[in-house]
Parts: sequence; structure tokens; C-alpha cells
Amino acid sequence: MKLRMCVGLLAVFAMASPAVADGLSPWGVWSDGSQLKKSQAKATTFVPPPGASNLGMMPPTATLNPLKPNGPSKPVDLAQGGARPSISAKTPAIVALDVDYAPGEVIIDTSSRTLYFMVSSKQAYAYPIAVGKAGFAWTGTETVSKIVDWPDWMPPEEMRQRKPFLPIKMTGGVNNPLGAKAIYLGNSLYRIHGTNDGNSIGTAASSGCFRMHNAHVVHLASLVDAGTKVHVLKRLPKTARTQSI
Repeated sequence: MKLRMCVGLLAVFAMASPAVADGLSPWGVWSDGSQLKKSQAKATTFVPPPGASNLGMMPPTATLNPLKPNGPSKPVDLAQGGARPSISAKTPAIVALDVDYAPGEVIIDTSSRTLYFMVSSKQAYAYPIAVGKAGFAWTGTETVSKIVDWPDWMPPEEMRQRKPFLPIKMTGGVNNPLGAKAIYLGNSLYRIHGTNDGNSIGTAASSGCFRMHNAHVVHLASLVDAGTKVHVLKRLPKTARTQSI
């Protein structure tokens, strides 16, 4: 039944803007709660990977634990996202990139799970990202509409019905699946946002958003502004050649 409902929703959304998926509301975002669930499950055993502090990761501190069998029978109205520490930007590698996009534009290569910011006509910053899981990937061009520090997260009703452990709302913070910043894409439901779940970077894990290490999204947010074009591609053109510099 859930599969049929999901397929039906995707068929309806396919006729509209590509930036809608899984019944998400304009006030919510695309984490399915897995980041929250993982962070809470690891709250007492978190061991940061090498270099984690450089990428803006920190141990989760949420007290709400949806995995406990004796947990709350109904969702918490307001969950606290935790601390909002200052996170320094981390500059990614610059690569040679032969594509027909203008300096200052963003290109997302879904297949390689890499986001590029064009520094010049032939060079770009290359950031590793997480992309939409099967059934939630999309392509198209949007423009940045706004950038929000430590954004709140409001899972839509449909998502909370499937995952009753999710809160009605979670304030921004280190426990929030949206991380340190969210870069809103036009009027769509999609964002480029940070994450405290560094293990998801390089995977297809979201419901259509693009996750970055917190320190990387801070760096990208310093380069883009309202009106910046974001091109989401299934893969780079065959004529494109990427090479580390």
C-alpha cells in the first residue's frame, strides 16, 4: 500500500515543478528523519571520523530518543535542535571543469554526487554531497531564493504518519537534520543544506535535497546569493573533463 501511494504521489508531482516529493510541505524539508534517528541512536557512543572537526561535525546531544520502546506515544510538539556553534568554512578542492556554465553558477552532478561552484569558466570548487534516494532524484534549474542559518525543521504530516517518532517541529541546531545552513532553491521544496550525519555524504540518502558537510555549506553560502543559478544534472556532459589542480 505504501509503495502504491508513493508511486501515485510521484506521478502527480511529475506534472508540476520537479521540486516536490513525498508529500512534503513548503514549510518542511526532505530529511526522512533518518539523520535524527541515527544521531539519537549514537548519542552516547559518537566517535567523530578523522578530520570531522574540520568539516563542522560534532556529537549529537538530543535527549529525545525515538528508538526507546517506552518513548512518547505521540510526537513532541517542539524538539530542541541543540547548540548552534560557530562553524568555520572549509574550502574544498578546486578542479578543472570544462562545461558551458558561467562563473558564479552551481552545477550538481547527481551521478557522481558532487556539487560544483564555478570559480571561472574552466575551474570549479568540488564539494562531495548526498543526493536524493531512488525515486526522489530530479533534474532542472532553480535559483537561490534565500539562505538561512541553523534552519528549523517541520516534518509534514504524511512523513510523521510513517515515522511517528518525528517531532512536530525541531528548532535549528546541531541535532537538526538541516545542519548549519540551508540554501533555498526558488519556490521549490528543495534545499542545499548541511548535515551532522557525515556518513551520508557520497550516498543517495535524501528525499530530494542535497546534503553537505556543515563546513562546506558554510563555505558555499559565502559564495552564492539570491538569484544564483543552480543546475541539477543527472550527470555532467560527456565533453566535460574534471581534473584536480
